[in-house]
Amino acid sequence: MKKEDKAIIIEKIAETLKEYSCFYLTETTGLDAAKTSELRKACFKNDIKLVVVKNKLLKKALESLGGDYTELFDTLHGSTSLMCSNTGNAPAKLIKEFTKKDKNPDALPRLKAAYVEETIYVGADQLDALTAIKSKNELIADVIALLQSPAKNVVSALQSGGNKLHGILETLSKKED
Repeated sequence: MKKEDKAIIIEKIAETLKEYSCFYLTETTGLDAAKTSELRKACFKNDIKLVVVKNKLLKKALESLGGDYTELFDTLHGSTSLMCSNTGNAPAKLIKEFTKKDKNPDALPRLKAAYVEETIYVGADQLDALTAIKSKNELIADVIALLQSPAKNVVSALQSGGNKLHGILETLSKKED
């Protein structure tokens, strides 16, 4: 491959990484054509971009971004697939769901590393931690629920108290007659 072609590919990888807030490095080499197609369909359905990349080109693209990705460089061996998403836990959930079908502990795709919310996770053992990460929308929903809870309690207390007060006043007015 010519040096100019490599530079173009590195730039495309860097642009792809800039578009997404998180990315996962996975091992997918052993997947047959049917499972690879199934994985690509699942990624498309979940708004995850799946790209097979050369390790050296990915490393140069990461270096061009300017952040500290040195922890990821040790995982760049063998075949590497890049899973990019704007939802931090979506690729982890997809990998977990996809490998759940196989009873083999070495089932593919296998997580090598991930970069989520400016944190680097290395190793397949981090998959459970990554699936537990809440997305931005889930966190916003939790905050809204917490903020609404006291207001709902006050409104329901006022409504039930109003009914009681009305009943007491009605009883007192009937006694005076």
